[in-house]
Amino acid sequence: MQWEVVIGLEIHTQLATQSKIFSGSATTFGSEPNTQASLVDLGMPGVLPVLNQEAVRMAVMFGLAIDAEIGQHNVFARKNYFYPDLPKGYQISQMELPIVGKGYLDIPLEDGTIKRVGVTRAHLEEDAGKSLHEEFNGATGIDLNRAGTPLLEIVSEPDMRNAKEAVAYVKTIHALVRYLGICDGNMAEGSLRCDCNVSVRPKGQAEYGTRCEIKNVNSFRFIEKAINTEVRRQIELIEDGGKVIQQTRLYDPNKDETRAMRSKEEANDYRYFPDPDLLPVVLEDSFLNDIRATLPELPPQKRERFQEQFGLSVYDASVLASSREQADYFEKVVSIAGDAKLAANWVMVELGSLLNKQGLEIDEAPVTAEQLGGMLLRIKDNTISGKIAKTVFEAMASGEGSADEIIEKRGLKQVTDSGAISAVLDEMLAANAEQVEQYRAADEAKRGKMFGFFVGQAMKASKGKANPQQVNELLKSKLEG
Repeated sequence: MQWEVVIGLEIHTQLATQSKIFSGSATTFGSEPNTQASLVDLGMPGVLPVLNQEAVRMAVMFGLAIDAEIGQHNVFARKNYFYPDLPKGYQISQMELPIVGKGYLDIPLEDGTIKRVGVTRAHLEEDAGKSLHEEFNGATGIDLNRAGTPLLEIVSEPDMRNAKEAVAYVKTIHALVRYLGICDGNMAEGSLRCDCNVSVRPKGQAEYGTRCEIKNVNSFRFIEKAINTEVRRQIELIEDGGKVIQQTRLYDPNKDETRAMRSKEEANDYRYFPDPDLLPVVLEDSFLNDIRATLPELPPQKRERFQEQFGLSVYDASVLASSREQADYFEKVVSIAGDAKLAANWVMVELGSLLNKQGLEIDEAPVTAEQLGGMLLRIKDNTISGKIAKTVFEAMASGEGSADEIIEKRGLKQVTDSGAISAVLDEMLAANAEQVEQYRAADEAKRGKMFGFFVGQAMKASKGKANPQQVNELLKSKLEG
């Protein structure tokens, strides 16, 4: 039997405000446990929540960016459940009237196509605290520093059909919230977490299968692995005559398996009701218009502009526009070098490889955009070859200075004098007289393969400094002559 996968995602985005959503207290990642928990976070008697306006502004920014309906009358509710890291016994969230309604995201796929994924809603809520299990020898510690941190929970439609589409969607959200400046997107620190709702159904079946939710997956790689693992589990279970039970599950990356946590709750299990301590939020048109006027150029628009302005492919434009910092870096390099395709290759390949090896973000790059742009100018004016440029790039990354300083200091300037190159070729051909005779005696097909040998010998003889195009032209002339 052929199966179809159905995936919907809930992304918990920690908003980058300086204070919590209802208490106003400060929050800094990595602080000592319970040093940033206020009386509101602790659920002390008599305390009252007060809404953080900055969190509202950030939620509206996101809604406008995905062309969503904005709930100009939205209401906070109490989501009731009992857990040690939730002292109040309820979480302040939104249910029936969220701040962001239906919208959509266009996500770029690996084959260069664009897929539209619906966003059902995005609502504001407070984060819970954190249970700590590892340091207490069979006991559990509770850290309430994170309690009350403002979250925007983004709920997708079940529009994704495989794990790669799901990862593309999360990457698109990740890029968008960072472009907007409403979240740092640090998944390792929990700033952006993902719940994956996964089900399978026979191909052609209209109704959805029973879904399971995989909670709190915190990396792109684990999202893909968790979904694929859960899909396999569900298909094998059904094909063996079993039945999928609606559950909340955890993904264990060490064992590459999902494990049941509890049966999946429905909305009525939480006994939602409007929070009596918080008034409904009314957003005026002027407030929305002010926010709309501050929106930056967003990834889809930047991607399209890169294609039109610089002639880049969908893939290259998508990669370069994937973060605001990378897009700015690329545009700075282009403004100096004047060659978008050359700049794109160096930013994506050489710079990307360097950053991956060193575990750095682009704003921490040891080679500045100005340095890279200056080096590309030296490639364009034939001062250095592409091969020598890699040596220059490594030297710049090691802190040896600008491209011009390195080229001068190391004597890397490319030889473009035809007479000098011709002399090097004559000497090389004389040293390989037997191969020259074999080349001249060979047919056209064999000559093509043998020509590379002579090019390699010529570049070796010139210590890589001879202009490759001139080498090819002069070498062909001498071998054919």
